[in-house]
Amino acid sequence: MTTTTTAVAAPAAPEPPQVRRRRRLSPGRRLPAARLAGPLAVLALWAAASAAGALDPGAVPAPWTVLRTAGRLWTDGTLPTDVLTSLRRAAYGFAIGLTAGVLLALVSGLSRAGEALIDGTVQLNRAIPTLGLIPLFILWLGIGETFKIAVIAIVVYIPIYLNTHAALSGIDSRFVELAEVQGLSRAAFVRRVVIPGALPGFFVGLRLGVTGSWLGLVVLEQINATSGLGYLMFQAQNYGQSDVILVGLLIYGVFGLVSDSVVRLMERRVLSWRRTLSN
Repeated sequence: MTTTTTAVAAPAAPEPPQVRRRRRLSPGRRLPAARLAGPLAVLALWAAASAAGALDPGAVPAPWTVLRTAGRLWTDGTLPTDVLTSLRRAAYGFAIGLTAGVLLALVSGLSRAGEALIDGTVQLNRAIPTLGLIPLFILWLGIGETFKIAVIAIVVYIPIYLNTHAALSGIDSRFVELAEVQGLSRAAFVRRVVIPGALPGFFVGLRLGVTGSWLGLVVLEQINATSGLGYLMFQAQNYGQSDVILVGLLIYGVFGLVSDSVVRLMERRVLSWRRTLSN
């Protein structure tokens, strides 16, 4: 009798699970030039519509007409003076608003008494249209440079405060408990836990504040001003110079895009430890 032996194949080893590479959750490494694709597309459409005669030259001049006007204003010295004046006003107001927003957020976020005194007041201020404060500020501060800078500072500090305060309130309680277990001093707690936790919200508020400073400047420079881009545009409106108005608007737009790009670059450098969606 012959005994037949059947070999039983060993079960195949399970394949190791494929680890999917997660996307990151912060600004990423996109090329700065990529952000110009949208504006360049709008410029191309504008130029094509002007060349085809689809736009009224009196209402919307062609891009090359606006460039010639900008060159003329720059050559005669009008545009450099107005640009420097606008930059100075925006810088002063932004610096004051930035300082106030950060300090108020820290006091309110790190102290219950500070939050009781500050947060409600800021929320009340946020509910009041900032430009609606202009008549009152004129009565208090006059119609010179001081009231313009003060209004810009208010426009800037509110988003910086709100986003920084929200980030402080959202810090994980486990980090706070760990700091207590480690026996960190107050200064070390602020440096190692509070500041890193608040930075993401701070940069969001900073971007909004930079944009707000330019938006406020457009209106303020049309009130009893003798120089500045807003004043230039207001004078052009009186004389029906739409090309000059477009020059001012384009410069405001360039300022806004450049300043926002600078803040995004700072955010990318400072928060390089965060995971991002882009890579």
